[in-house]
Amino acid sequence: MHRIFTLLLVCMVIPSSYAAGMVDDPMLTMVKVDQLEITDIGDDNDLAWDAQAWVGKDLNKLWFKTEGERVDNDFEEVEVQLLYSRAIASYWDAQIGWRHDIKPKPTRDWLAVGVQGLAPYFFETDIALFVGDAGNVGLRTKFEYEFMFTQKWILTPKFEANLFSKKDKHVETGSGLSDVNLGLRLRYEIKREFAPYIGIEWDKRYGDTADFARDEGDDVSETRWVAGIRIWF
Repeated sequence: MHRIFTLLLVCMVIPSSYAAGMVDDPMLTMVKVDQLEITDIGDDNDLAWDAQAWVGKDLNKLWFKTEGERVDNDFEEVEVQLLYSRAIASYWDAQIGWRHDIKPKPTRDWLAVGVQGLAPYFFETDIALFVGDAGNVGLRTKFEYEFMFTQKWILTPKFEANLFSKKDKHVETGSGLSDVNLGLRLRYEIKREFAPYIGIEWDKRYGDTADFARDEGDDVSETRWVAGIRIWF
């Protein structure tokens, strides 16, 4: 009787454990549009976006990222990234892949290596190193934080900076610190997956990048109001 009971128990536990193992690491997907917004409200009503999507399991994922800006009915900046991502710690992924700058012309291709995750004190962090043509190396840092006033109202400050090792006059970027972007957006979550927002954004260019902007008659520093939606599913 004891042997029969043991055999029945093993027959019940092994399939259950196997099934649990199959369910514990399912294939998942996510699409997240952090910013889809109108800039220069009341003036040019330009368009900007920042979005990403991934498919995969807990440890290994395939990521797609894109961001860009349309100014005066023309796409001024368009960038896409295709990355392999692997979890290296709780809330942290290491990523490697390809970045392609569609605009401005001429196009540029980069090897992308970076980390993305949640830093201490809940700072959303995205740091990437890009190795491009003629040995040009770029560094991009992004930091974001959320202040929850209520379950619906959330204020999000955001910081981004870009640096390059070499000047690229064809796309008007200089060496060293190229540009800094500071943003502050207040959103209202109608649903967790859908939230309209308003905000203000400040951009400044530095060094040779600022000189290129002056030569084109563009502003080196700019402050603008924005309004948009944040979506994820």
